[in-house]
Amino acid sequence: MSPSRLTKFTGVTANRPSEQGRRILVVEDEPTIAASVAARLRSEGHRVEIAADGPAAVAADAAFLPDLIVLDVMLPGFDGLEVCRRVQARRPVPVLILTARDDETDMLVGLGVGADDYLTKPFSMRELTARVSALLRRVDRLSAPPPAEPVLRFGDLRVDRAARLVHRGDEEVHLTATEFDLLVYLTEHPQAVLSREQLLAQVWKWADGGGTRTVDSHVKALRRKLGAEVIRTVHGVGYAWAAAS
Repeated sequence: MSPSRLTKFTGVTANRPSEQGRRILVVEDEPTIAASVAARLRSEGHRVEIAADGPAAVAADAAFLPDLIVLDVMLPGFDGLEVCRRVQARRPVPVLILTARDDETDMLVGLGVGADDYLTKPFSMRELTARVSALLRRVDRLSAPPPAEPVLRFGDLRVDRAARLVHRGDEEVHLTATEFDLLVYLTEHPQAVLSREQLLAQVWKWADGGGTRTVDSHVKALRRKLGAEVIRTVHGVGYAWAAAS
């Protein structure tokens, strides 16, 4: 995957006034679900295209250049994880994975191939649109002015907030956009114990506090990539940044 994934989302118009009116590709082989998701997203003002299998999804991404992809895991041709790999290898784009299996291993695999979030079936259309809006708002934040002190250092870990790059020693660590935002928020509050609900509200911009397993899965992914010692679990409360400066 190109390092540019952490620098910007190529093809996403980040200076639009709101998250409405974006191009969204829905990849789903169940016609009823695909039609329902597309109809709901169109009602929110988005342009929507549908693909029903893996090869069609990759082709549609190249032709439609969506600002976001809603991607089912179980697809004919090849699965959604392979779609995600191929799409992210060509250009970075936010991906919301849909999965029928509530299995944390599957979720971590999805995050590992470049997905930014996941939603377990069955889901409500209200939650789907909330997740889509949150992802699009996160993309918009990539165009914000860089912070006054863009580079944070914690031992051999270096976090460049302006370039959205992370290095451990001399090696670049590839994070998804959501993983990077979570990492930065934790590092910016080094003395605080942050609840899952706080992290959902501040990083994901979810007001209802649902979906705390999303936080757990992203923390587990960060630990796997950066080391288990960097994030401390405070049982019954949440998480805290633990890496020494």
